[in-house]
Amino acid sequence: MIINKIIHYGKQTINQDDMDAVSNTLISELITTGPVTKEFEDSVAKYCDVKYCLAVSNGTVALHLASMYLLQKDDKVLTTPNSFLATSNAILYVGARPVFVDIQEDGNINLDLCEEYLKKDSSIKAIYAVAFSGNMVNQEKLKYLRETYKIKILEDNAHAIGAVYDGIKAGSCINSDCSIFSFHPVKHMTTGEGGAITTNNKELYEKLLMLRNHGMTKRDGLAPWEYEMTDLGINGRITDFQCALGLSQLKRLPEFINRRIEIAKKYDEAFKNTAVKPLYEFHGKSSYHLYVVQVDFTKLNITKEDLYNILKDKYSIVLQIHYMPINKQPYYKSLGYGDENIPNMDKYYEACFSLPIYPLLSNEEQEYVIKSLFEILND
Repeated sequence: MIINKIIHYGKQTINQDDMDAVSNTLISELITTGPVTKEFEDSVAKYCDVKYCLAVSNGTVALHLASMYLLQKDDKVLTTPNSFLATSNAILYVGARPVFVDIQEDGNINLDLCEEYLKKDSSIKAIYAVAFSGNMVNQEKLKYLRETYKIKILEDNAHAIGAVYDGIKAGSCINSDCSIFSFHPVKHMTTGEGGAITTNNKELYEKLLMLRNHGMTKRDGLAPWEYEMTDLGINGRITDFQCALGLSQLKRLPEFINRRIEIAKKYDEAFKNTAVKPLYEFHGKSSYHLYVVQVDFTKLNITKEDLYNILKDKYSIVLQIHYMPINKQPYYKSLGYGDENIPNMDKYYEACFSLPIYPLLSNEEQEYVIKSLFEILND
């Protein structure tokens, strides 16, 4: 089998309808944060079964804006070391402090451990729970913690649009104050860069509308050119042509997710009773932004770095690692982090890597990935 291109772990899926949607918006009267943005927001809200949606320039801005509403200076926030930097960085942006909690077997934050922290420390005000790889956290436990300890809950669903947990859709905010999404090109659907915040809280939504636009408002009685800045906001606006792409992509989102599920199922079948262990057993409810596996390299004559380099240099397959523990990053170490007791995260990081999964990955390409991986591991 010969594959004459590089196979990356993720890739956008763009067609002519997407390009036409963007082009048509570019020649319209408004190209930034206009009627197409509102249409996109309403469509995402409807898809997620949630009351409100605010589209923003990227997922990091979504986290930042949400944190500006949810958190106060010096609040402690329980979160996971197994995420992209933006999840905990957003906590720092507003002067609050992340508290890193170990993960469970499926890569998600351990909510039972979260409860242990909450019992001991009343200065903990929130949990930022990441639906890692597209697999939602336990919703019953999330609801229990929110109601029992009266804390704020943010669901970081950057990986998880289209995922479901016992009938609860990612982004529906049934058991959280708000949820965020990312529409980066490697995600399920894309607006180029882009993100969104969903919520059922009208006050939160209206506050974020203002914060997205520099904290400005226009009230009755002002001259047409006048505005008032009542809060310190940011420029988190997204463009109409990005949202036109998002609307076009949203129409095909079920198709995208179904293809990811097919790929994940095929991987699971290929790896049964082998040294390659899927992060969690296939169950069809994850939206599979990532397909993460683990290999015990201590039992093999190869390191993870060797595997990565051989697949890239010899087979043109580019893996990714999701994620390096956030608390071990140099900046976080400079703040006093790095010595947390997170044995599951440390063990996971030594063994994990993400395989290619995206709608345009062909059956032939997936078979090539599987065959190449086994060639190296069985050598």
